[in-house]
Amino acid sequence: MTDNRTATHHVNHTHSGTRADTAAGARDNAAATATATAAGPKGDSGGGRPGGRPGGRLGGRLGGRLGGRIAGRAAVLRHDLPASLVVFLVAVPLCVGVAVASGVPAELGLITGIVGGLVAGLLPGSSLQVSGPAAGLTVLVYEAVQQFGLRALGVIVLAAGLLQILLGALRLGRWFRAISVAVVEGMLAGIGLTIIAGQLYAMADTPAPDSGPAKIAGLPGLAAGALTTPGALAALGVGAGTIAVLAGWRRLPGPVRAVPGPLAAVALATAAVAVFDLPVDRLRVQGLVEAIQPPGLAELSRLADVAVLGTVVAFTLICSAESLFSAAAVDRMHDGPRTDYDRELVAQGTGNAVCGALGALPMTAVIVRSSANVQAGARTKASRVLHGVWLLVFAAAFPAVLQAIPLAALAGVLVHAGWKLMPLAQMPRLWREHRGEAVILVCTAVAVVALNLFEGVLLGLLLAVLKTAWETSHVHLDVDDDGTGPIRVRLTGNATFLRLPKMLDTLEGLPHDRRIELDLSGLRHLDHACRTALLNWAETSRDTEGATSGTRGVELVGAHPDR
Repeated sequence: MTDNRTATHHVNHTHSGTRADTAAGARDNAAATATATAAGPKGDSGGGRPGGRPGGRLGGRLGGRLGGRIAGRAAVLRHDLPASLVVFLVAVPLCVGVAVASGVPAELGLITGIVGGLVAGLLPGSSLQVSGPAAGLTVLVYEAVQQFGLRALGVIVLAAGLLQILLGALRLGRWFRAISVAVVEGMLAGIGLTIIAGQLYAMADTPAPDSGPAKIAGLPGLAAGALTTPGALAALGVGAGTIAVLAGWRRLPGPVRAVPGPLAAVALATAAVAVFDLPVDRLRVQGLVEAIQPPGLAELSRLADVAVLGTVVAFTLICSAESLFSAAAVDRMHDGPRTDYDRELVAQGTGNAVCGALGALPMTAVIVRSSANVQAGARTKASRVLHGVWLLVFAAAFPAVLQAIPLAALAGVLVHAGWKLMPLAQMPRLWREHRGEAVILVCTAVAVVALNLFEGVLLGLLLAVLKTAWETSHVHLDVDDDGTGPIRVRLTGNATFLRLPKMLDTLEGLPHDRRIELDLSGLRHLDHACRTALLNWAETSRDTEGATSGTRGVELVGAHPDR
């Protein structure tokens, strides 16, 4: 789910391409079936006897089915193999960049990408979305590593994966879609701001402060220091160049854009650093086997810590929500089978359990890789599985290539990714049409930056619930006063404590020398607070009547005890 908005820009183009590919595959299958069926009677399937005996017809049908399957697999391979290479090229810089931004060795990002392809990619759920480490999780992972240590990351991810499997088995996957869009957008915006603020320091080869507000407050000093330090200025130039390439890549001709933008930007930055021998920091890689750190008994015992359990819940909820939101976006991009959300949740949980057992980063479905997979013409899950194979081969056979990559270039990739997480283009329209949703979005984003990801999302959800409660608790007071008889007041709608001040102000403003009939039969809901307040108001009015002239009284209509 790194950016559902980016993916939807290509919906129309992708639909037409998918339909054309599907039609081509159908023609291939039909031609192969017709060829195999026609060849049957001419061969020995009929036993060489005229008259078309049953054996000949059976042989023709079996030959047709076998030919159709072979042709179908050939057509799938023709589309899925090149698509897997495209996704692999997109995934390499993102896997490494996310790991570095999360404060862990780069190999752990590659391991998560490999598991996303080889494990989650094989399981049912969503056939075309691709899983791996996501930029949206960097803040949460970084905070967990800083608080509990790198060794504890594996057990947190493992527990989160098992919890995802349980939620999927209980068929709760579809309920993750019942989350306020404003909260999700605010969460992503807050993550984007935090990523940008943190990676600007990495672009200048400078250590970043720990908290989000401190990172933002230190940006002016960072700029001033970078301008006076040759090494920092060179690194900042490499990062800025990477961002410029990414921003302008989609404006280049189609043949050039066949190369994924992140790969091209990192490759150009690496070449520039090598040619001009710039004094910038480069990526450090040890090897996949050395990076694997399965959690031991000491780490497993930390699950008794309440803080660790809270982080497990945060990982579970955010990984699940991001994956299922990404699945919904990918479903809009193709005409193939729709996502089974419960099975997809189990697949994501299985992948995270394996990642946790290896001590790697958490895994989630990633819209950048998924959209690239669909746009490249993928038909089945074979493309995402093969992309995991290519990642494994590359990481095992060519680790020296990774060591030439400048850290500033990876930081530039993540700054660009963080910028795309923020819904800046949608904010003006959202403010005009749904001002309450815009407020929730901004408050969630600010809370994520100022506090942390988990607390920011909780605050956003609380605001969304309060907004919904306020909007659904509509109550209407209809006052009928003919000037002589009793005043009739009728309440309709949903009377909750949120509307209690308005109701009491209206009732207490009625004349004190007239009888009042309060009709509650039109209320669909009357909560305990409102009922108690209305009864107290009526009782107070009766006491006032007995102490004064006796002309005022209150009669409640429709106030049933079980209401």
